[in-house]
Amino acid sequence: MRRSAPVSFGSVRVRTPLVAPGLRIGLLGGTFNPPHDGHVLISHTALVRLQLDQLWWIVTPGNPLKETGDLPPLADRMAACRAMMPDARVRITGFEEQLGTPYTAATLAFLKRRYPRVHFVWVMGADNLASFHRWQHWREIMCTMPIAVIDRPGWRYRALSSPAAYAFRSSYVPEIQTTDLPDMTPPAWTLLTGPLSPLSSTALRLMRKREAAA
Repeated sequence: MRRSAPVSFGSVRVRTPLVAPGLRIGLLGGTFNPPHDGHVLISHTALVRLQLDQLWWIVTPGNPLKETGDLPPLADRMAACRAMMPDARVRITGFEEQLGTPYTAATLAFLKRRYPRVHFVWVMGADNLASFHRWQHWREIMCTMPIAVIDRPGWRYRALSSPAAYAFRSSYVPEIQTTDLPDMTPPAWTLLTGPLSPLSSTALRLMRKREAAA
């Protein structure tokens, strides 16, 4: 994990939400451009099914796998997230900008090093698991902390047949055991089923562009 970390890795200047030893904290990263009810639904599923104390929306400076030319400023996206998600258990944070990296591998390594007694779980949609093998140091991410994959419409089977799911098939945790996931030693991952939302940030951006051009 160290090779993916920036020079400022571990700097005390990086400000994260306040934590305490023993807390169970989910981490949901993304550009949130824009945040929508699908993010809210995923968050509620993770909070309830994993019995989390907190869930952090980590609003990233940008996605390394996507174009960022028209990405709104981080502060604007964070403000939109706060308006969308008033649940006090959900903390909106943009600390990756201070960390100096958009890569999940470095972010998770930083958190594990700074808070070794916190039980973190990486949370992502099934669409992300389908392309997870394209992420930088994805195998290391799998071995850094447990991962909860939340089902998305049309993505379940593509996620479960993905290269990442196949590579770590022996580390799959049945849904009946997912309340224990935050306490498990990685690699450990599961796919959670629940209410599904067809919304996506990409579709909402396209709709807004069409409306603006009409």
